[in-house]
Amino acid sequence: MNSNATSSAENRRLLNVAVVGHTNTGKTSLIRTMLRSTEFGAIEDGAGTTRHVEQATISAGDEPILYLHDTPGLEDSNALYLHLQNISKSSKSLSASAVLAEFVASTPVDDLLEQEAKVIRQVLRSDILLYIIDVREPVLEKYRYELEILSKASKPIIPVFNFIADHQQELTRWREQLAAFNIHTALEFDTVAFTFEAEKRLYQKMQTLVESHYQPLQKLIDYRADVWKQLCLSGAKRVAELIVSVACHRESKNSNLEKVTNALAANRIQEFVRKAEQHCLNDLLSIFNFSEKDVAIQKIPVSNGQWQLDIFAPGIIKAYGLDIGSNAAKGAAAGAGIDLMVGGLSLGAASALGAIAGAGWSTFRRYGKEIKAAVQGTQWLCADENTLQVLYLRQQELLEKLMHRGHAAVHAVEVAASDKGKLPDKWVEIITILRQNPVWQESSVSRNNNKQYQEIEARLVDTLLGGDN
Repeated sequence: MNSNATSSAENRRLLNVAVVGHTNTGKTSLIRTMLRSTEFGAIEDGAGTTRHVEQATISAGDEPILYLHDTPGLEDSNALYLHLQNISKSSKSLSASAVLAEFVASTPVDDLLEQEAKVIRQVLRSDILLYIIDVREPVLEKYRYELEILSKASKPIIPVFNFIADHQQELTRWREQLAAFNIHTALEFDTVAFTFEAEKRLYQKMQTLVESHYQPLQKLIDYRADVWKQLCLSGAKRVAELIVSVACHRESKNSNLEKVTNALAANRIQEFVRKAEQHCLNDLLSIFNFSEKDVAIQKIPVSNGQWQLDIFAPGIIKAYGLDIGSNAAKGAAAGAGIDLMVGGLSLGAASALGAIAGAGWSTFRRYGKEIKAAVQGTQWLCADENTLQVLYLRQQELLEKLMHRGHAAVHAVEVAASDKGKLPDKWVEIITILRQNPVWQESSVSRNNNKQYQEIEARLVDTLLGGDN
């Protein structure tokens, strides 16, 4: 079988979905969001960006399930409606779908209705139509014409309400108007303020309207749900890894050394925290398929690969509603955002020294470095509790926004102080345990299999995902 024949057979086996609608309603945006990719098509503020039909494949793993066909916008539905009426009058024996076919066949290249002909050609080839509606637009007669024209193809139509965030009144008005046209299958799918449940409901609508594709669509739903769960879990685990890494990190400080030397140690730990957060940001963007190019275009608060809002900038701790006095006072000699501690045991030097006599080999192997440091008068510098709280709350906010960001979004994402953040239960206990286990800073089989570590990671992840991972 030649390649063209193979392609035709594949098109017959898979569900063909035409994404249609007026110009600039978000058709390409919908496909980008469903593909989790910013690379498909072109998105601009001007009308008529898509000039040709473009195809994308949605798969469950390696198994293709459906084709999405991005069509040009319907630019002049009034003229198209009148033209179809004239065809119908001159050939009264033609069915409604045959009138559409005649229009496609008789419309030459460079005709004023050439764009509409491209749309109708794909409509006739498809199994189901997604009619995209920008709810911010008033309900005009041209949209009624479009729906009436599309209905002539005798294909299932699912109106999709786009840009619904903060536009509930407009959404209600659109629902009322569609109900007057006896259309009740519409659903909400915001391509900018994304939710996975909206995507899931879209596939479920398709199942009810095209029952011959029920099982493949169910396979797709199950697969996409599992992938989405794993994406969110990966993002939350990456944030947990950041908190563990920073909480376990320390720099040595000796009271007998010069202040300049100790100040350099404080600078090193601050730089470590900054870089650790930046690496976490990059990884989160990668997990959700937002590239550095997208960051630049979308003006996320990152400049030249660095956060514009420095975690140690004046006022950042206060902006997060945290206590700026107590913990900062501990590290006054080392610099803001730094805690001083002896031996990492939170027991004090005397207790640490007294533990030597009764310590077994396993205890000394775990805490020997700290006990030795206590004997020698070494102190450790580490990120203070306020710094760790800001890190956690800021990544929590970023993760939440990435999980609900459609790949068609072009507005700036602002990650700033939020009063909606939540710390895990027993936060202080978590930080204390992490500081007592500096060896956990790097991932290892021993650490990852440690029951206490697993419990800490689970607490951090569960809170990041709202208790449902």
